[in-house]
Amino acid sequence: MKTKLSVVISVFNEESNVEMLISKIHENLLDFEYEILLVDDGSSDRTVPKIKTLRDDKVHLIELQKNYGQSSALAAGIDYATGDYIVTMDGDLQNDPADIPQMVEKALDEDWDLVAGIRKNRKDNWLRKIPSKIANSIIRHTTGVRVADNGCALKVFKAQLAKNIGLYGELHRFISVLAAFEGGRITQMEVNHYPRKYGQSKYGFRRTFKVISDLLLMIFFRKYMQKPMHLFGSLGILAFVAGAVINLYLLALKIGGQDLWGKPLLLLGVMLLIGGIQLVTIGIMAEFLMRTYYESQQKKPYRVRNVTTFQEEK
Repeated sequence: MKTKLSVVISVFNEESNVEMLISKIHENLLDFEYEILLVDDGSSDRTVPKIKTLRDDKVHLIELQKNYGQSSALAAGIDYATGDYIVTMDGDLQNDPADIPQMVEKALDEDWDLVAGIRKNRKDNWLRKIPSKIANSIIRHTTGVRVADNGCALKVFKAQLAKNIGLYGELHRFISVLAAFEGGRITQMEVNHYPRKYGQSKYGFRRTFKVISDLLLMIFFRKYMQKPMHLFGSLGILAFVAGAVINLYLLALKIGGQDLWGKPLLLLGVMLLIGGIQLVTIGIMAEFLMRTYYESQQKKPYRVRNVTTFQEEK
């Protein structure tokens, strides 16, 4: 019995790329049983009509109600996937479908739960590569998950693992980290990378700040997921001690007859400390509330407008 693959691709305004992408996947997966799940993340161009005109019986088109972001689009594709292994990749032709067979073979022969790609000779400009290298280094050192290229979308992993990692918000950049937290066995291999020929990149500087904020969440998951009091308790004690020291200092100044109104930086320091703790705490608790909202009611962080298959149209 052949291993069945589910190739999950999030597409957003990729009308110039989808036909060639599907063709390349067909060329390279001849030895596999497979399905292609194209998740349209609210495209405003002719991506959806283009896919429908192809009438490809291997393609499942999942149209989301609006633009939810890449994480939710991948989550939708993974939920609908029926394969034994799930392949994720970008829809811009920068990933090479020719790498998929070798990655699947490595996963099968060596029993890896996740095979992550490393973009060899990455064909992006410095505006993307430099922040990416910095972010990857920070992620490796803070999470302990030694993955060289977290930004590479081309990955092959067991379906059971893929369906359990829980992609919310914009955590698709941390798929390998989430898989490691689930106990997945991870390896890496170099893959091809090509420059974008058609369409526009969705990259921007805002992504760097999003990665940093999501990284704080990953650190929390790794160190304090099952013992949050160790984090909040330590911060609370630190804040309490700092406040006590400041109050004793102010009391000493008052006894010495000094005018405390000339010390506004002391009040500012206390306010910034407390405000910072509150903001981090609110952010983490909001993340838990969001997960509880979806999982307790078996809701998804996306809504599907329509699902189209083409088996009966050939």
